Amino acid sequence: MRAGSVGGTPTYRLVRPPVEPAVAPVLDASQRVVVDHDTGPLLVLAGPGTGKTTTLVEAVVQRVRQGAAPDEVLVLTFSRKAAEELRSRIASRLGRTVVEPSASTFHSFCFSLVRSYGVEPGATLPRLLSGAERELRVRELLAGQAEGEGRTRWPEELRPALKLRGFAREVCDVLDRAGERSLDPAAVRALGVAHHRPAWVAAAEFMSEYLEVLSLRNEVDYAGLVDRAVRLLRGPAAEVCGKYRAVYVDEYQDTDPSQEELLRLLAGGGRLLVAVGDPDQSIYGFRGADVRGIIEFPQRFPTASGAPAPVTALRVCRRSGPDLVALSRAVATRLPLGALTPRRDEHRELEAAGPADVPTEIRLYPTAAAEVTGIADLLRRAHLIDGLAWSRMAVLVRSGVRSIPAVRRALVAAGIPVSVAADELPLSRDPAVAPLLRALEVVAARQRAQRLGRETPAVSPEIARLLLTSPLAGASPSQLRALGRRLREIDRELGNGLARPSSVLIAEAVSDPSAVATLDDW
Repeated sequence: MRAGSVGGTPTYRLVRPPVEPAVAPVLDASQRVVVDHDTGPLLVLAGPGTGKTTTLVEAVVQRVRQGAAPDEVLVLTFSRKAAEELRSRIASRLGRTVVEPSASTFHSFCFSLVRSYGVEPGATLPRLLSGAERELRVRELLAGQAEGEGRTRWPEELRPALKLRGFAREVCDVLDRAGERSLDPAAVRALGVAHHRPAWVAAAEFMSEYLEVLSLRNEVDYAGLVDRAVRLLRGPAAEVCGKYRAVYVDEYQDTDPSQEELLRLLAGGGRLLVAVGDPDQSIYGFRGADVRGIIEFPQRFPTASGAPAPVTALRVCRRSGPDLVALSRAVATRLPLGALTPRRDEHRELEAAGPADVPTEIRLYPTAAAEVTGIADLLRRAHLIDGLAWSRMAVLVRSGVRSIPAVRRALVAAGIPVSVAADELPLSRDPAVAPLLRALEVVAARQRAQRLGRETPAVSPEIARLLLTSPLAGASPSQLRALGRRLREIDRELGNGLARPSSVLIAEAVSDPSAVATLDDW
């Protein structure tokens, strides 16, 4: 902003800051091999910190400078954040914007196909369900079947579980795995009959009913979205299969069978397809990712002559120093590589070009509680003794849904400020939202019981603790312990024998607040 004056009145003018031109990075020899590759399929093994994003960006820039239009080069990845970064860096290196995104997620690309080829003129575009919405649809159907509605005949031993959230999630997993493998209800039923699995047969019946509901609502879930895109590429959208002169895929170790089939239609038959990934970093098997996709890539995507696709590896790690690289590679060498075993040395024996490391420590704890307590102690010591700012610390966990809540509670109890990345937690698990949802569930259950003339359901100890320590109640852990001790004393005075656990007594107090009405400060 620049200031001036006209007739004594101050004026201001917004001035665009100068934009520094993007500077071409210096590539090492292994990166240059990937960038220069311009014919047929190629598998690139890229360990941590080896610059795979930079390599992908430079490869796209190279293809465009060699005559390909930006919309003829497709880059697919697995997260919106990664796709946004790739698009920004590609546009910056090209020095211009492009008509279509140069990079997108698999599901974004599939939705664009459905929008362009899968909707009749004048018809409404189907709505893509979020994970939480899809689970809600499944729970609604299961709840109706628990009351005798619907045509699905679940085995008798499973019927008590139909209203449980955990069972609904298991059913969602079955739907996902079937969709990823392009299995329709008839195929799932055939598998159930062949392997004598009545639960699979029932799941097939449920899948048929579920798909009918989605069709009536004009909705589609993520697994069904990829399957629909594959069917479109085999039919109305067949012209798209010849559109792209080059296809690049990031994080290939996370692909599932349906995404692999999508790539086979887009870039199979010996066309230019570069898959970048690291089988050692395959952690999404529970979501349907199949590590065999990257291990068997050379055989599954042969060259035009029928020979296995070539394999290369990025060799220089710029992120870490020698100690950390040596430690991580020692762990990685214990993981199986199957058909890629001959490339073990190139893939795992990285050259460390990062800054020197602080000596690496490995600490083992007997329990999960001891582990989070130890982490909190390390962080507090680093802040109070070494003067390290909280913002310079990070805690990495394997599972956001399972691990982050426990770690967060332990750190907050130790007086450590915590900030969780917004994309690491589903909205229903956000600390600002979860207590309110649980409270509404408690109220809804009570109202339902009153309407049906049933006994008021009790609040579980876990829900009671969550509600009391949330902003809704504002109790601290020390206050809960004090309340538990007081309730145990009262329980003993009432002649109930051995005092029951504090958690049970606190849950009863939440269910019936009159129990604590006579206690001081409660």
